[in-house]
Amino acid sequence: MTGEAGEKSIRAFIALELDDSMRARLAELIRSLHGVITGARWVRPEGIHLTLKFLGYARREVLDSLVPPLRRAAEDCPATTVRVARLGVFPERGRPRVLWISAEVPPPVLRLQQACERAAVAAGFEPETRPFASHLTLGRWREPARPPTLPEADLGRTRLDTLVLYRSQPGPGGSVYTPLESFALPPPGGARGEA
Repeated sequence: MTGEAGEKSIRAFIALELDDSMRARLAELIRSLHGVITGARWVRPEGIHLTLKFLGYARREVLDSLVPPLRRAAEDCPATTVRVARLGVFPERGRPRVLWISAEVPPPVLRLQQACERAAVAAGFEPETRPFASHLTLGRWREPARPPTLPEADLGRTRLDTLVLYRSQPGPGGSVYTPLESFALPPPGGARGEA
């Protein structure tokens, strides 16, 4: 059964890993925002990733059934670099809940996200009703907050070359993410879907 917590359920999501250089730049950005944006609970830089599909809770055998379609999807998406720039909040109007920075992904990554969505729905997960917004979460507000004044931010480019099925274990210091399966993206020009 998908979508419910239980003794044998695993909380999981599908994401693309960032390179170490970008994680270091994100850590520096978060440090610089501490005195500018108040009330946010900051994420740990080592846990930042580009989420393609949040799955919620599922049994291990359901997650295992995702491995073949995710592997095929990864084989069709060449490794690439993306620009990380422009801070924003969700929701865009009203009291913010999430602070993020945009990741400008190319069409092959959008197709990879759609393939992950299709694989998840075929395995019994709920379809996502909101349009995909490519972003990296930097912080969250637990209490209602005023919309902050966001500074300019441009962290340059990061390499995306690994798709990961992650386990997410909530804890007092924030969630801990453990890879369950990893899928290397082929080098540019080596993807199955390319001519």
